[in-house]
Amino acid sequence: MTQVDFYILAAQTHDERAQFACRLAEKAFSRGNRVLIQTDDEASARALDDLLWTFRDDAFIPHALITADDAPGECPVSIGWHDHPGHHHDVILNLSAQLPGFFGRFQRFISIVVQQDQVLDYTRNHYKYLKDRGYPINNHDMRLR
Repeated sequence: MTQVDFYILAAQTHDERAQFACRLAEKAFSRGNRVLIQTDDEASARALDDLLWTFRDDAFIPHALITADDAPGECPVSIGWHDHPGHHHDVILNLSAQLPGFFGRFQRFISIVVQQDQVLDYTRNHYKYLKDRGYPINNHDMRLR
């Protein structure tokens, strides 16, 4: 069964959320995991693609957009926004307002929560849906750190 993790940030913006997503993707990649970062749309995916190159001067995270012509099938970190996850991954890092129907294919599902009404609303719905179906859920309250 997919392990579910909610990271609750004190942050309030989508930019801070994206920065945190980059750090989590880097950590997962450094541990040998293959990661899918799911976004709402192509514009968000492309912005995250750019951010992964620049979020930290000394970071290198090999990544590609799932629909990019040059995206290798074995890229360790992929960014998508469609209803299919591409090749198999270990971790899905969900930045989408939707709970992807394919999340159960992954060993771990991660949701990043910022203090913004819209994000709080849909992540609460995701939490309830997952809890009602018996998924093991871990909450990481980053506001306390």
